[in-house]
Amino acid sequence: MGLDIFQYSFIVRGLEAGIIVALIAPLIGIFLVLRRYSLIADTLAHVSLVGVALGLLLGLNPILTAIAITVIASLGIERLRVSKRVYGESALALFLSGSLALAIIILGLAKGFNTNLFNYLFGSIVTVTNGDIYVIAVLAFIVLVSLSLFYKELVYITFDEESAQVNGIRTHLINMVLIMLAALTVSLSIPIVGVLLISALLVIPVLIALQLKTSFAKTIFYAEIISLFSVIAGIVISFYLNLATGGTIVLVMLIIFVVITFIKKR
Repeated sequence: MGLDIFQYSFIVRGLEAGIIVALIAPLIGIFLVLRRYSLIADTLAHVSLVGVALGLLLGLNPILTAIAITVIASLGIERLRVSKRVYGESALALFLSGSLALAIIILGLAKGFNTNLFNYLFGSIVTVTNGDIYVIAVLAFIVLVSLSLFYKELVYITFDEESAQVNGIRTHLINMVLIMLAALTVSLSIPIVGVLLISALLVIPVLIALQLKTSFAKTIFYAEIISLFSVIAGIVISFYLNLATGGTIVLVMLIIFVVITFIKKR
């Protein structure tokens, strides 16, 4: 064992992409969890499957097509939510079921399931290319810059949206920014944890950190540490035990959650 793992270029690429994703996911996840928007991450993950399927059908980079479709869908979800034409979570259910149905049809046109699709569904560091790392890095930079620009507003509306609106903050714009950043984060997470497990990467580290009942800043810090450890440990374990990367990462997170919960009860 030892450092032999770093002799494989695909492992190094996977770790580079994984570390970037692990740093970004909790930064978006904490706002989604505290605002009870966790289901949005799951919905956007299913929407991204349409982008992946479209990319495989057209022979394009599935990550790029997933970005395009997910961002467009995020705008539609927010518009439908604000218009109140449908009740509460129904807008998300509409997009979730509709995108899944559309993905199945597109995959049917692409002659069904193949190995590449399963890699994107469940995550596989083998599929990560140098081009993917550049795309992930650029997306991560956009997310970080956007968060730094709107951080105060995001925190304000997270804890008191009505008060923020009264004080002149354009809550609709901030909500739109948040859901678009969530869409970008979902898209850049696809190669590491796969479409079906993306929401876990955004939500579980934050849920674990919240168990510690500390300040907002410390919660973000702990969520970052947990996310980083889970992704790196998950990639290493999956390599040596020949397991699915995404599933292993999420399993590590769940073990940490159980341990922390047990310790807090004690």
